[in-house]
Amino acid sequence: MDIEISTPALLFPAISLLLLAYTNRFLTTGQLIRSISNQARTHGGHELSGQIENLKKRLELTKWMQFFGVVSILLCTISMFALFLGYYNFGRDVFGLSLLTMCVSLVISLWEVYISSNALNLELKDLYDKCK
Repeated sequence: MDIEISTPALLFPAISLLLLAYTNRFLTTGQLIRSISNQARTHGGHELSGQIENLKKRLELTKWMQFFGVVSILLCTISMFALFLGYYNFGRDVFGLSLLTMCVSLVISLWEVYISSNALNLELKDLYDKCK
């Protein structure tokens, strides 16, 4: 199968938007950490240990999501450069690797969303218990 230089270029808008979404998740997690840190300083942090562990895990996953997303766009760029120079087999293989790293990034993102949902469900359970 032959690919043209424009084929890897199709991924650039998708990867850019995905990295923007990952950055937003990172910033939101950072805000939550600062909020919980402030809350722990003023009210004590005994009941926050579950949330802290959850946020540590989410922060680590977000780091790896961003890492694999950046590697994907880097490989995509290398693929385009190889195709530009006429190294079609190498360019095709690197593009395949770029797709693979993008899939890894997306799977990690899915995992992070799952953890975030569980954290919100715990918050809702605590809120519901306090309202009873």
